[in-house]
Amino acid sequence: MISIQRNTDTNFTSIRAIAKEVWPIAYGAILSQAQLDYMMEMMYSISSLQKQANENANHFIVALENEIPIGFASFEFNYNQTLKTKIHKIYVLSNQQGRGTGKLLIDYIVNKSHQNNQEALLLNVNKKNKAQHFYEKLGFIVSKEVVIDIGNGYVMDDYVMEFLIKKN
Repeated sequence: MISIQRNTDTNFTSIRAIAKEVWPIAYGAILSQAQLDYMMEMMYSISSLQKQANENANHFIVALENEIPIGFASFEFNYNQTLKTKIHKIYVLSNQQGRGTGKLLIDYIVNKSHQNNQEALLLNVNKKNKAQHFYEKLGFIVSKEVVIDIGNGYVMDDYVMEFLIKKN
């Protein structure tokens, strides 16, 4: 059985290991190796992850099966002072995809967002990333396109996708 829990590892060991396995598969055909390396360091170094959690108020959660980490996500309530939760990261090990783990992570975020009076979820997805279809199946819709300069001559060419949270 898969369980979702808050990340308590301040060195983000499992999160970094999952990202290191998934990123080359998810983005290898989309981004250059140089950009992959740059983004991994920029977003997944221990100091960057600690800053995201401690200074940027990102919540990290881990999906576990038999106590083994198989996926993770990070999210932030009240993104840009709105009643929206931004999903910054969501990744599942390649050999675990298609088993419902991603949906469990999203459902957890929806529930926490509902408890925190959020009206919607939003996330960015690379325009060429096949994960876009996963988000569409869950009810996310493309709300706009963005090109974000991330430094070192690189950009992220993304769709912003949103999901409305149903109120009870």
